[in-house]
Amino acid sequence: MRIPLLRLVPDNTNLDFFQFRRFSFPVSAILSLLAVLAYFHYGLNLGIDFKGGTLIEVQSKTPKVDIAAMRTTLEKLQLGEIQLQQFGDNEVLIRVAQQPGGDQAQQEVVAKVRGALGESVEYRRVEVVGPRVSAELLGYGIIGLGLAIIGILIYLWFRFEWQFALGAMIANIHDIVLTIGFMAVTQIDFDLTSVAALLTILGYSLNDTVVIYDRVRELLRKYKRMPMAELLNAGVNQTLSRSVITHLTVTLALIALLIWGGRAIHGFAAVMTFGVVLVGTYTSIFIAAPMLMYLGVGAHRERASGDGASERS
Repeated sequence: MRIPLLRLVPDNTNLDFFQFRRFSFPVSAILSLLAVLAYFHYGLNLGIDFKGGTLIEVQSKTPKVDIAAMRTTLEKLQLGEIQLQQFGDNEVLIRVAQQPGGDQAQQEVVAKVRGALGESVEYRRVEVVGPRVSAELLGYGIIGLGLAIIGILIYLWFRFEWQFALGAMIANIHDIVLTIGFMAVTQIDFDLTSVAALLTILGYSLNDTVVIYDRVRELLRKYKRMPMAELLNAGVNQTLSRSVITHLTVTLALIALLIWGGRAIHGFAAVMTFGVVLVGTYTSIFIAAPMLMYLGVGAHRERASGDGASERS
């Protein structure tokens, strides 16, 4: 028995996505500007990985931890900024700001916390990040993002034409800028997992954009005189079913992580949900695709088709 293919979008779908460029481009420009302003106004909430300090994950031996009492106990140590994040009923992530005095001072923080909490908790994880290591990690994270963008640009340049590569890069930078603005506004911890989330958003958005660009390139070869606006709409509509199914499955997975994943990966799941579901999906259809026309793809076709009629080559 043959199982029918899952199709959430009819094969003959012909939505006019191209007309929305008059709204999507100004809206994206305004949102990108607001994201940049948010970054400079609020800044990123650098995590222990990038600003140094001590991270201790503990599990209470009681069924439910008293987070208020634990905070009061740790504040008596006078170690400066202390952040407590509870996930589950009895697990707590303790973040202590970097202490003056080098690595030795950070090790003393661990000893003081152990002495204050005593035997009431089990220690699941202890990480101490010094200022030199944190600066190196931040530098490597920025370099990694930059190299990823450059590598994508080079790949697309060889895979397609330079206009396709530039269009994809503009779309990817748009995604990264909006996601960083989201992190600045919400003050989600920016750490190594955030860098991993940004790289994942880059790859996912690129994958969706390349699928559309590949179909557009096929149509450019197949229909020599079809108006570019119609051709771009055809390319997006023909890949819409695949995009909807992919985005739906990814969205369900990310929402599950966001709701039930716990505090340990809450920031990662939130960044991924925003970057992939809300930004990446929108960018591929309403920014990356119409950007090709503004970059001159198919300009000679518009001049050649004086009456705008399309014909099969």
